[in-house]
Amino acid sequence: MAIICRMLSLVFLMSNFVLLAFADEKDWTVQTPLPAPQVQPEMQDSQSLPMVHLYFADRYGNYLQAEERQLSIVTHAVEKGRLIVKALIKGPKTDLIRTIPLGTQLHAFYLDRDGRAYVDLSDNVMIDSPGGCTSEMLTIYSIVNSLILNTPEIEAVKILINGRETPTLGGHIDNRYSFTADMLLIR
Repeated sequence: MAIICRMLSLVFLMSNFVLLAFADEKDWTVQTPLPAPQVQPEMQDSQSLPMVHLYFADRYGNYLQAEERQLSIVTHAVEKGRLIVKALIKGPKTDLIRTIPLGTQLHAFYLDRDGRAYVDLSDNVMIDSPGGCTSEMLTIYSIVNSLILNTPEIEAVKILINGRETPTLGGHIDNRYSFTADMLLIR
C-alpha cells in the first residue's frame, strides 16, 4: 500500500512538472490591482473632510446646540465614534458650554452587531460633573445625539464608567439602559 501511495505521489509530481515546463508564463501570474493612492491627512483638502455636528450645551445650560466640525476621513464607524467622543471631551470651539467635564478620558469605544455603541469613560465624568438633573441629561445626550445623528451605523448608546455599568452618572438619570437620540433637547 505504501508503494502505491509513493507511486501516485511521484506521478502527480511529474505531471505538475510537465504542466509547468510547457505552460505559458503569463497564464500562471496573478494580476492584482494596485491599491488606490493613500492621501496623507496633512495633504487633504479641508473642504473635502466630512462635517459632523457635535452637541454642546447652549450658553444658558438648558439645551443642546450643534457645533459643526470637520473630522479626518474615516471609513469605519468605530473610529468615527472615537473621534466624535474625543472631540466632545476636548470641548466646544465656540461660545457653547462643554458637557463632559475636563479631565474625562475615553477608555474604550466599541459597536455591537445590533448597532449599540458602548462608550467607556473615566470616572471624571461623574466626579467632576457640575451636578443637577439638567447637567446630567445634557452630558448623556451630548454623547448620544452626537454619535447617533452623525453615524448611521449607531442606533443606541450605552455609557460605561471605567468598564462597568453604573446606575447613574450623577444620581438623576437611569444609566442602566441604552439611550437613543432625543431631538427635543436640541435648539
